[in-house]
Amino acid sequence: MFKAKVLFIGPNESGKTVIANFLSDTADVGGEYRPTQGVRILEFESQAEGSHDNDKCDVELWDCSGDFKLETCWPAIIKDSSGVVIIFNPNVPSHLKEIETWYSMFISSQSLQESQCLLIAHHKPGSAVEDGRLPLASHLGRLPLIHSNLEEEPEDVKQAFCKYLGSVVKTMSESREREEMSIIT
Repeated sequence: MFKAKVLFIGPNESGKTVIANFLSDTADVGGEYRPTQGVRILEFESQAEGSHDNDKCDVELWDCSGDFKLETCWPAIIKDSSGVVIIFNPNVPSHLKEIETWYSMFISSQSLQESQCLLIAHHKPGSAVEDGRLPLASHLGRLPLIHSNLEEEPEDVKQAFCKYLGSVVKTMSESREREEMSIIT
């Protein structure tokens, strides 16, 4: 069984904790906003859709604060991560610009493959969900993007995360196989 360390990053008040709680079946979805202090680590088992025989995967989900004053901690948080999910609210214009910084700090600096990354445009309860094109920078436009609305389509979010997890596990498996072959040869 694979163990995947997946980071949930993005701007403050984008819904990282709500989605993390939902995916890990940890607590109620919703409630009063309380900013994450540092990082919360949630561990759970999930289906990795599309991996070898749809394996189960141990997920270590790191729900990271969106506060830039914690930037000095980011190298420690990034260490040994298998995947990165950038969560943002598409209805907040500053989030669209801010996710470029998150991308450069957590994805391009780690040379992660696109299959190890996911963008989630999280729509808060009561906001309009438009699945149209978002004005994203070209490098962000290459990443898989899902729209989440936990009130109306919670299972779609869970299914999309399992599919993403499958691509992370597949990438980890291929990397492990390459490593093993380089030892043999």
